[in-house]
Amino acid sequence: MYKQKDRETPYLFKELFPFGGQLDTSNRWLKIKGLIPWRELEERYASYFSEVGRPCKDGRLIIGLMLLKHMTGSSDEELVLGLRENIYWQAFCGLEHFESGVMLDSSSLTKLRQRLGIGFMKELEGWTYKMLIDRKIIRGKGLLVDATIFPENIRYPNDISLLNEAREWIVKEIKLIGKYLGEKVRTRCREARKAYLNFAKKKIRSFKAIKRAKKQMIQFVRRNIRQGKELMKRIDNKVSYGIRKRLEIAEKIFKQQQEMYKLNKQRIEDRIVSFHKEYVRPMKRGKAGKEVEFGPKGALSLVGGYLFLDRFSYDNFCEASEDVVREQIGNYENRFKEKPESFTGDRLYGTLKNRELMKEEGIRGSFVALGKRAKREMSNSKWFKKKQRERNRIEGAFGNGKEHYGLERILYKGKEMAEVWVRGSILGMNLRRAAGNI
Repeated sequence: MYKQKDRETPYLFKELFPFGGQLDTSNRWLKIKGLIPWRELEERYASYFSEVGRPCKDGRLIIGLMLLKHMTGSSDEELVLGLRENIYWQAFCGLEHFESGVMLDSSSLTKLRQRLGIGFMKELEGWTYKMLIDRKIIRGKGLLVDATIFPENIRYPNDISLLNEAREWIVKEIKLIGKYLGEKVRTRCREARKAYLNFAKKKIRSFKAIKRAKKQMIQFVRRNIRQGKELMKRIDNKVSYGIRKRLEIAEKIFKQQQEMYKLNKQRIEDRIVSFHKEYVRPMKRGKAGKEVEFGPKGALSLVGGYLFLDRFSYDNFCEASEDVVREQIGNYENRFKEKPESFTGDRLYGTLKNRELMKEEGIRGSFVALGKRAKREMSNSKWFKKKQRERNRIEGAFGNGKEHYGLERILYKGKEMAEVWVRGSILGMNLRRAAGNI
């Protein structure tokens, strides 16, 4: 149940409250507070709860803490402690007077985030951007576009350690089922662990040693999967869906690694690189120091210094394809009620289809001209040079987000929550920028 507070009726003796006229109105948190459509968001928050039962936490408090988390980079525990210590955080979260006691447990934030999900985050994002655009803080100018990878919080993939991780989980489940049945199952777990550690401790690993260790781990995993399946059949109705799903993932990892070993391949379609985050796929980018990255890919646009996420996917896609470019132009039009004056991207975006699309939409595209003479004339154009210099701003925005707003490492678990993390971080970065411009 959600019971909404009456925030419209003014207090008779406001000066008696510690917050009454005593806070510095130029404080950054109070500035940001004025940029958020609290009423609409709180009404939407209330719709996620039943009309009966115990009252839920105040919507303004939870929404405020969700935003503060991404604007400050704090953990849930630090966030709850900081709220008790910082009077401006309390004012930002809608408290009328200073509270020194425990207002909520950090675990409540995790549960409520999962309950609200990506749907609420998109609405929070949409309502906030609408207010910033209506107040002319974000002004529609030219469109700068690019794509980046948001790395997941996983160990760097290694075939042998991945197989060992799957093996350890299966052995644990086998022992639990064996204990339930009153039987002792021989899993050869000590022998397998010794073989894995002997390999893992080697500083220099030859091709032969890698091949031998991989063969051993494949054999151990094959044996344990067979044992696990046989035991689960015996207690079929008592095995949860989650355990069955995990066993399927372990079996898929085994089959992929076995195929790669037999055919001596380094790549395979839909390759799993993490046992606990099986949805993560390798993304080949070819950049210095990071040839392959592991995480979702985002197509983003920069307008007037503010970053927007247009597409988010765990499947690799070409950011310069016609459908992605159309989507970015459409998103711009939905936000600003007009088409962008110009469209600027790197050399990858200068395809014939994209050039035709710009002509069709009446948008000036900042692409290198085709043909020797046209290319020479275009490269000397002041407008073209200016737009290519401006293109560096989106790279700077990526760097700022990854360095200061958590985009370098996604810490939420699950496909949906990963998108919540990315959108929340970008929104936090945009709000901090907007507060500095007013």
